[in-house]
Amino acid sequence: MALQTLSTFLCPLSLPQRHRFGTNSTPKFLKFYTKTSLIYCKSTLVPDTQFDSEGSGAAAPTRGDRFLELQQAKEAAKVVLRENKKKKKKKRKEKVLKVNTAVASCYGCGAPLQTSEVDAPGYVDADTYELKKKHHQLKTVLCRRCQLLSHGHMITAVGGNGGYSGGKQFVSADELREKLSHLRHEKALIVKLVDIVDFNGSFLSRVRDLAGANPIILVVTKVDLLPKGTDLNCVGDWVVEAIMKKKLNVLSVHLTSSKSLVGIAGVASEIQKEKKGRDVYILGSANVGKSAFINALLKTMAERDPAAAMAQKRKPIQSAVPGTTLGPIQIDAFLSGGKLYDTPGVHLHHRQAAVVHAEDLPALAPQSRLRGQSFPVASENGKADEFKSHGLNGFTIFWGGLVRIDVLKVLPDTCLTFYGPKSLQIHVVPTDKADEFYQKELGLLLTPPTGKERADGWKGLEIERLLQIKFEDVERPAGDVAISGLGWITVEPIRRSVRTSNINLEETSKELHLAICLPRPVEVFVRSPLPVGKAGADWYQYEELTDKELEERPRWYF
Repeated sequence: MALQTLSTFLCPLSLPQRHRFGTNSTPKFLKFYTKTSLIYCKSTLVPDTQFDSEGSGAAAPTRGDRFLELQQAKEAAKVVLRENKKKKKKKRKEKVLKVNTAVASCYGCGAPLQTSEVDAPGYVDADTYELKKKHHQLKTVLCRRCQLLSHGHMITAVGGNGGYSGGKQFVSADELREKLSHLRHEKALIVKLVDIVDFNGSFLSRVRDLAGANPIILVVTKVDLLPKGTDLNCVGDWVVEAIMKKKLNVLSVHLTSSKSLVGIAGVASEIQKEKKGRDVYILGSANVGKSAFINALLKTMAERDPAAAMAQKRKPIQSAVPGTTLGPIQIDAFLSGGKLYDTPGVHLHHRQAAVVHAEDLPALAPQSRLRGQSFPVASENGKADEFKSHGLNGFTIFWGGLVRIDVLKVLPDTCLTFYGPKSLQIHVVPTDKADEFYQKELGLLLTPPTGKERADGWKGLEIERLLQIKFEDVERPAGDVAISGLGWITVEPIRRSVRTSNINLEETSKELHLAICLPRPVEVFVRSPLPVGKAGADWYQYEELTDKELEERPRWYF
């Protein structure tokens, strides 16, 4: 092979001569060209620095070397592809486990289906479970607890942080919160719900610990419960001001009612605009109305999105029991991609729902529009004579068996207006008789707790907080005293009916002193007054803002 190649290289004129003389003729000089001579290429005289990248001579890679390099590169590429596939598969598996779809779950509460613990969430009859599993229909199964909740039974399933008596302690509040910890590491759109009746108690001040840097849409629920005549323009501005004070960055604020569907269409439009292919998580405290909001959202979206219309067949369960949802519930609600998740409510130990009996929970949830109850009452009432000289000074007001307000120092015409569930009755007694009255009437007139049996196990009002509320303008309320998980009390320095009279306030300290007694974990918030009722629009003052401040503030809609 080497000799043939060398002879071919040394006889470049053989082929042309053959064509020139014909195929049958043989040139005579070929017979005498038998001695080989060494021929030098021009490249051998060029310095080594001018060689190409492959080199020359012994340094140049052979075809075998190139073949081996190619095979090694292919094997390395296969290894990289296998590693990438393993990482993607692991990531998908982790994501599936986070949303609790690795095992079949109840579509009503998100609890894993099981056939062993009858009293625990997720229980399904063994025959029903096997039949549904055989036909691949476990996603259509509703557990026994959800069936009872849908018929009005009060079955608790969350323990810890004050605890809820009367139910199987299936999961702790910390475990529910842990199920949401992965949100901060994912790219998602957060829809955060806040109850307007319990704005401070349900706000989730540490929401960034759960949401991370994900964008937030703030939805204020139950605005249909506000007193008649309330100007929602004032309420919207009040909510935005409260958000700015908390330094929480949100995309927009929506005032909604899941019952009347007010504002739901605006939320649906905002979600479609900001979703951008991401999953949407509904986040909020326990019993803030997440499941009711999702049902209203699906109903509104179903008019244009067939995926939402199909999702309406299996909706999350609604209940007054905190902790109805026990795991993330995946809902295929968007035809354009992405999932909607109903998440477990974040249990806040400082709300009244954390200390009352399960059977008394419905009493804490207002069922109709709020109507303020004011004290002192109108002058035509016989009791008004008791407050003519010193007003409420020296009196105690009981708000059911859950709140006690001792009036220490107020003006003679100071008025307290209570906004909360109608089932909690309000009683006024002299402070020196308050202890005796509470012990005698707890469980009877003062409910909850309801009944003497529950009253005997009641720990009482263990916490006392002294409040000093300052005021400058008698034409508007001095502030609200918000009771976490219950409602609020509007404190007016001077009742509206007597503001027209000449009142000299120069000699007063312009402070109102109250003592609030509550169960141990429940908290009190003193805030700027919420403008409710027809009078709210009269005294509420809009804050003057610069163009830059207007751009930075989130817009609100209803």
